[in-house]
Amino acid sequence: MVIAMKMIPLLTAVSILTASTAWANDIEDGAAAFNKKDYVTALNKFKSAAAKNDPKAQLIVGGLYAEGKGVAQDYPEAVRWYKLAAAQGNAEAQHNLGFMFEKGEGVVQDYAEAARWYKLAAVQGHANSQSNLANMYYSGQGVTQDYAEAVRWLKLAAAQGIAHAQFNLGNMYNNGRSVALDYAEAVRWYKLAAAQGDSYAQYNLGHKYFRGQGVAQDYTRAHMWFNLAAVNGDADAVKSRDIAARTMTQQQIAEAQTLARDCQARNYKNCD
Repeated sequence: MVIAMKMIPLLTAVSILTASTAWANDIEDGAAAFNKKDYVTALNKFKSAAAKNDPKAQLIVGGLYAEGKGVAQDYPEAVRWYKLAAAQGNAEAQHNLGFMFEKGEGVVQDYAEAARWYKLAAVQGHANSQSNLANMYYSGQGVTQDYAEAVRWLKLAAAQGIAHAQFNLGNMYNNGRSVALDYAEAVRWYKLAAAQGDSYAQYNLGHKYFRGQGVAQDYTRAHMWFNLAAVNGDADAVKSRDIAARTMTQQQIAEAQTLARDCQARNYKNCD
């Protein structure tokens, strides 16, 4: 499994704001200030709405403290605001609070508490929390290790397009963990994650083509995916690309390099 999804970015939280309350002006003014990068004004406006118990405003105030925008970075204060929003059922705040407990930022690290908050958000359909909760079931952190439960949550997150979940679900099929070993299904999920630029999935997809597992053996495609994974920071992919090259002619290598350039130019879409 790979690293958990991080906290919901502040920009995302601000962009989905709707203002239909009596303090709508504070929220609108806060969003406008945030978009102008006037974080001090944004903090003051959102704090005004947050003091009136608006959960989305509380979420954003927590995010401003977590990221140190408009104020000195303060994880404990971020946690305090996230808790206020999370207690009102705000899924983004529940996710962020779960992440803080998982990483021990502003609170004592507590996997059980992290899993609890992830689950509260996950049952609301929060895709990143579903992915992170799956990771915890896979590793047995904060919950009893349960591969079947990990697969269940991975499927929900993967269906919502979370690349890490798609990659991890591919791994479950690749290794036969609580599902029947199925290389073709593993490839299907790797392809979906690879198309989003996930270097782990690109690397594993390269191996599937190199070995002919779940797809017809194709050294050119293997070289292409190893090359793309290497560009995206996977050091092991460089070695694998060079190993693949030893089995190829110079013409095949040139073709693979062209395919990689074209795939990158298409932002990894329709590369197979």
